[in-house]
Parts: sequence; structure tokens; C-alpha cells
Amino acid sequence: MVLDPTKHADWEIAEEAESRMKTVQELAEQLGLDKEELLPHGHYLGKLDYRKILDRLADKPDGKYIDVTAITPTPLGEGKSTCAMGLVQGLGKRNKSVIGTIRQPSGGPTMNIKGSAAGGGLAQCIPLTPFSLGMTGDINAIMNAHNLGMVALTSRMQHEANYTDEILAKRGLKRLDIHPKKIELGWIIDFCAQALRNITIGIGGKMDGVTMQSKFSIAVSSEIMAILAVANDLRDMRERIARIVVAYDRQDRPITTADLEVDGAMTAWMVDAINPNLMQTLEGQPVMVHAGPFANIAIGQSSIIADRVALKLADYNVTESGFGADIGFEKFWNLKCRYSKLKPNCAVIVATIRALKCHGGAPIPVPGKPMPAEYGQENVGWVEEGCKNLIHHIETVKKAGINPVVCINAFYTDTDEEIKAVRRQSEAAGARVALSRHWEHGGDGALEFADAVMEACEEPNDFKFLYDLDTPLSQRIELIVKEVYGGDGVSYSPEAQAKLKRIEADPESKKMGTCMVKTHLSLSHNPALKGTPRGWTLPIRDILTYKGAGFVVPVAGAISLMPGTASDPAYRRIDVDVDTGKVKGLF
Repeated sequence: MVLDPTKHADWEIAEEAESRMKTVQELAEQLGLDKEELLPHGHYLGKLDYRKILDRLADKPDGKYIDVTAITPTPLGEGKSTCAMGLVQGLGKRNKSVIGTIRQPSGGPTMNIKGSAAGGGLAQCIPLTPFSLGMTGDINAIMNAHNLGMVALTSRMQHEANYTDEILAKRGLKRLDIHPKKIELGWIIDFCAQALRNITIGIGGKMDGVTMQSKFSIAVSSEIMAILAVANDLRDMRERIARIVVAYDRQDRPITTADLEVDGAMTAWMVDAINPNLMQTLEGQPVMVHAGPFANIAIGQSSIIADRVALKLADYNVTESGFGADIGFEKFWNLKCRYSKLKPNCAVIVATIRALKCHGGAPIPVPGKPMPAEYGQENVGWVEEGCKNLIHHIETVKKAGINPVVCINAFYTDTDEEIKAVRRQSEAAGARVALSRHWEHGGDGALEFADAVMEACEEPNDFKFLYDLDTPLSQRIELIVKEVYGGDGVSYSPEAQAKLKRIEADPESKKMGTCMVKTHLSLSHNPALKGTPRGWTLPIRDILTYKGAGFVVPVAGAISLMPGTASDPAYRRIDVDVDTGKVKGLF
């Protein structure tokens, strides 16, 4: 029995489907894996030994590579994960060998407003509960590795404050002379905890640490999460973790995890986490879930390792980039593809009638409150005006030389005239268009979508980066703002200007990629500006340096690396059936 998504919650649909899902051994057999390449975690979840798979299939040609991105979303999201799962299911219905590669959800959004990002309706990744609540422990490993770095830093500062150079030398330590006001690293936790954004540590006696300002960020913003996303193997990960800058000394020289002699122990926490996790769609197609960085505050991609494995095991790999094409796709294009050396065949731009109306003049939805009544009424004028935002993202994908496919992520409230308006404007902008009803009908509702993507994958493209690594950082930021966001230029705070000067003078930093931090709710830095705002300048207030991940991170506007929990969070509706142990209320 398949439940009706118009009458049942996502968790109810997932629970019903889980009663007939494949075991992880059946999935491995479907993928043609050798026995030792599967590392089971129970009956329905497992990890894959990426190294053995890639070694065995080194000479096998890669499959087609598809990225799923979106228009600028409403605060409620546009259903990219749902579309990614729907496309995987649609390709499966066409008897194609296909794997989805998506990110692991953070506990912050899962327990807050956005939900677990498993998809929705009849296009989901299951089993839902482990997917939403930690899976095989990758984020826990990241938290332990990251916070161990902070333990090493703060304990070293305490010892240097309390002991002479002679005593330190007897203990095999050289004074690093860390500046307490030049600490780059903070602590991490996988929840939205605004009360921890700014804290004071080391209160007490001299054995309680150095008293100083500190902070917490959400776990998915950790540089180690970024490293998990971009590392090509364990050796690469080990080298990247050693380059993480945790602080600066009093002569403004960087202090790394290698200087603290903690890089090896941090990597030890990540040995199992580097292997991708194996799950499945509601219809039994394999899905790899690996890494979980947000796109507005981090790189926003699932791992390169998972993509490389999927491209060897299947004819089609459907991956997904966070938020709109101005954020997630731009980083897929200029960071992930650069580090992986993988060339995409097609990019899907997800659009909903709801979001197009939002960009066209409808009242802006507020999370936790009922959808304004206007969204349930036909308004072709709002849709047509909102298509300006969609066309902007189509042009961004075309600048990368990739074939765009617009997926109209349809809901039963959309009207024929509204859908025709999107088709008309998208085709005029040079994109293929497909209507997909996967949320309501699963793979059967995604056949037009699957066909359009397969056609796009067969056409040649002219993939190219927006900038090369010899381009100075200031010019790269300017290019991204003007060519991807549609802004007029960039302004810098005094602190950001000083860091920009230092970075552009550093030969190592010059070669690093540029990972922008910006709101996902607008093409600009102002979340209230919908559509395609013009006549604005992007304010850069800070620039972070992630030498391990290989990123320079310009931070725009007031965005924080630690989101806050709303007044009506999801955890109020999540509970456990104490007789069966089943979790209910996840979405």
C-alpha cells in the first residue's frame, strides 16, 4: 500500500515504505559490489569502502553527472532533495542504472524549522529516522575531531601561560606564543543554539584555562566538514587537516593543528567517516549520503568521494547542491568540480509555482505560520514576474557551459496556466523544461523529468570555470557578485579589507578557492529583496581562511555561522512510541 501524500505526513509515508524496503545487502548486490566493499550498519544502512571500489573500477568509464540546484528559495525551501529523489526514481522507472548522492542533514534544521532534507511525499530517502538522527555517526566524528583541536589549542595556551620555556622544553613543547585575541577556531555543536554564539571561557583559577572570548558554530560549518566534502582520499584528508589554521601568534604567524601536534588524532576520528553511507529511495534505488555542509555558510555539497564512487557504479549520478544556483551551484561549479576534476553533463534548476509567486509580488511566507491564502489562488502575473529570478539562474548555469533543465516541482494546487507561463519563459531563455509530479506520484510522476535530463546529458557542453586560481581574490569576489548575484560591486569593512590585503600577499592563499557566505533567501545580501534586485553592493564584513579545505571564505552581511532556534521548532512535534521504539513526527 502506498499512502497518499495529500493526506499523510512524510514520516508516515516513510514508515509504511520501510516495511518493504531492501536490505543493505540487497542494495549492494544490485550495485554489483564485492562482499568486502560493503560495511553493514544493521539491516538497512551501511558504509561503502570507497578505496576498494575505486581501485577495482579504476578503468571503468564514468556515468553521466547531474547536479540539482534551484531558484532562490522561499523560507520554506524549494524541494531540491525531493526533486533529486524524484529524478532518481524516474530514471529507475526508465530502467536506468542510477545512484543519488546527497548530503547528511544537520540536527539543527531537523530539530528546528527546515526538517531533515530526506525529500518529501513519494520521493524520499529512507530509512527516515537514522537518516535524520545521526546515521552512522559522521557528524559526531566531525564534532569530536574539531573540538579536539580546540582542546589542544586551549590547553596549550594554559600551559604556556603557567610554565616557563624551560619547563615546556622538558615536556617536549616549544612555546607557540598564541595571541588570545587572534583565535580563528571556535567550538561546534550540531544544533541551532544562538545562546552559544558568543561565550567566555577559562573563568576560574589558573588551572581552568586562559580567560578569553570564544564561540560556538553549527557543526556543518566546521572546516572538517568542508574537508570531508572535498577530500579525494584519506591521505588527502590527513594533509588537509594538518593545514587547519587555529590561531595566530603575537607576530601574526599562523598556528596550525600540526603545530599543536593534534592533526593525527583529529584524523583518527575521521577514518570511518570518510566512507560514504548507503541508503535507498522509497522505490529502492541506491542513495549515497555523505557530508552535510550548508551552502549559505559553507560549500553546500555532498562529498567528492561519494560522487566518484557513484559515477563508477552507475550510468547516472544525481547529486544536489544547497539552496539556489547563486550559492550551491556556484560552489559546485567553481569549487567542487575544480577539486574533483569531474565534469557535469547537466544541471537541473528546481522551481515551484509557490516560490515564483513569492518573487513576483505575493506575500512572503513565514516559517511556522500558515501559508498566505494568495498562494492557493491562480495568479499568472505573479508567476511571470517571478520567472525573472528563474531566468537569472538559467543564465548562471549557462555561463558554466552546462545544459540547464528546469524542473517545475508541481503540487496539486498549481494551475495549468501558471505552469504554461513557466514553460514559455524557461524555453525562451534556452532551457529544457519538465513538469514533475514526483511528490504526489513518485517515479511515475517524474518520467517527463527523467526524459528531459537524459536528453540534456547526451548533448555536448562547454564546461568552464568562472575564474582561474591566478585571479586575485578581490577580482574573484567581484566576478561572483556581478556575474552570479547581479550586484554592482563589493564593499569591505576595515577588518575585511585588512584580511584581503594579507591574503592577496600570501602565495599559498592566492591559490585557494573562494567560498562565499551569504543569505540564501535573496540574490543579494538582504533576505527581504526578492526577484532580481538591482543597484546594490555586497558588503563583506569578514574574510575567513580555511587552509585545510583550501578555501578563502568572504562573509557577507549579517549572516551567522550559528543559526538560531525558532519559537515553534520541529522538536515540539517529534516523539517516540514507547511500545515499538519508532520515532514519529520527523519531516
